[in-house]
Amino acid sequence: MQYITDFADLDLNGTYSYADYLLWRFEQSVELIKGKVFKTSPAPSVRHQRVSGKLYGVLFPFFRNDTCQFFSAPFDVRLLDRAKSSKQNKDIYTVVQPDLCVICDKEKLDEKGCIGSPDLIIEILSPGNSKKEMKIKYALYEESGVREYWVVYPSEYVVLQFVLNEAGKYELKNSYAEDEMLKAHIFPEVEVDLGFIFAE
Repeated sequence: MQYITDFADLDLNGTYSYADYLLWRFEQSVELIKGKVFKTSPAPSVRHQRVSGKLYGVLFPFFRNDTCQFFSAPFDVRLLDRAKSSKQNKDIYTVVQPDLCVICDKEKLDEKGCIGSPDLIIEILSPGNSKKEMKIKYALYEESGVREYWVVYPSEYVVLQFVLNEAGKYELKNSYAEDEMLKAHIFPEVEVDLGFIFAE
């Protein structure tokens, strides 16, 4: 088994699978979206990590004794193409690492992470996140059937909450500002005090 350690050895116009991904040993982490390689942002900022840590601390108790399980990055989520993908490594073309996610179906978990759609995904934007990247993730999570998706904007003190409707499309359920209480849609007992989350 030969590992690839230099990003320059990849063909950025090529198409890769999870089987290829398992052989990569780069200093910078990457995600695989529909076979294409995306470099993730460099090490997250202090603000990003502060928000991530606080969200983890607030949300973990809700799922501590629940059938649903809560995970933070780095954690591989392999999303399946509903029409094409089997669960074979060579047939999986999307691997992402959400900042935080909740998975309620234990059958989706194995020693490598999650295979299939989490129920809730939370992405915290960094200055390095491009609009293109976020647009791609939005479409990807919608297409994959992620039931609820939060996009956290630490610099603007805003959280956008998207919920999948019956037609399989995201609707903006709420836009929460810096001092409001965020209420999860699919987990009604979950409330987050954004005043605490965004406090520096």
